[in-house]
Amino acid sequence: MSTLEEARYVSLATYRRDGREVATPVWAAHEGGVWYVFSAGDAGKVKRLRARSKARLATCDMRGGNRGEWHDAEADLIDDPEEIGRALAALRRKYGFAMRLADLGARLTGRYRKRAYIRVRLVEPQSTGDDSLCP
Repeated sequence: MSTLEEARYVSLATYRRDGREVATPVWAAHEGGVWYVFSAGDAGKVKRLRARSKARLATCDMRGGNRGEWHDAEADLIDDPEEIGRALAALRRKYGFAMRLADLGARLTGRYRKRAYIRVRLVEPQSTGDDSLCP
């Protein structure tokens, strides 16, 4: 089992308006305390994140089969060109030639300019406030 930072694929779970979770395997690069993800701008996860920032992350296989513990997170879309540049650099460092091929394919099909970049931050577990259970 790999950590989120080491995982080739990460499952990004986002939430529909009715609260149902939808998990999708994605490439994610960790840098500076955040995970960077990219997606088609019209993808369901992007639409869901526009409505609600609640998310979760877990390691997974390329088909989305869970391989690790879920981590609560907050996710939002990146608009800042400098941060998009950092996201791309982090993804290219982690995925190397495969990311460059994905970029090329997206450029050839016109999808590159329509991409959305997502910033994901883990959320610390909330304390129950009941310290009576602690020794």
